[in-house]
Amino acid sequence: MDRINKLCAYLDKCQSFADVACDHGYCAQYMLKNNLCQTAVVSDVSAKCLQKAEKLLAPYISCGKCYSVCCDGLEKISEATDQILIAGLGGEELVKILSSAYIPRSFTFQPMKNAQKVREYLIANGAEITADEPFESGGKFYFVIKGKKSGGKTSYTKAQLLYGKNLKSEVTKKYINCELAKKQSYLLRNLNDGERQKIQTEINFMKGVLGGEIE
Repeated sequence: MDRINKLCAYLDKCQSFADVACDHGYCAQYMLKNNLCQTAVVSDVSAKCLQKAEKLLAPYISCGKCYSVCCDGLEKISEATDQILIAGLGGEELVKILSSAYIPRSFTFQPMKNAQKVREYLIANGAEITADEPFESGGKFYFVIKGKKSGGKTSYTKAQLLYGKNLKSEVTKKYINCELAKKQSYLLRNLNDGERQKIQTEINFMKGVLGGEIE
């Protein structure tokens, strides 16, 4: 639940909210319980998984404040929804969902991996990224990418595409240090010269970001 609580802290008050690939529906429950939205929609591609959220949110569903839809991605989610959350999916899957439908007018994404691909897609399609940083929960790091459909003007450096917009935050530095330790451990393996050189280049890049030489 710690990951969910930290993720929910990024959500804004709105009229309509949708939790796509909602799993248990905890984020929609947070929004409704704290009067942060008037209506909420929870969706999942699996009807069986959606039943968990329907059970949790039964009081809100019974009074018409929450609705559930079984669909793939944004297929049955109105583009007019004020705020859409997509969390817990891989970055490539998230991009596939967006490219086959639309970029939400206001979004909060939490990709489990390949966050760089999400950033690249949003930037290439003119979205404005207003928050982009990692948080730590249970010894793991998760990226939150928050923003709006249009208004994007900020360019990202290579380092920011990999590690988020705020390279100087303590959490970002801790994340990079953890990734650096992993790369350094790889050098202990039986590698060919090309593989070793590739990893060493990545290590040098990380050290440059941590040292402030690379932004």
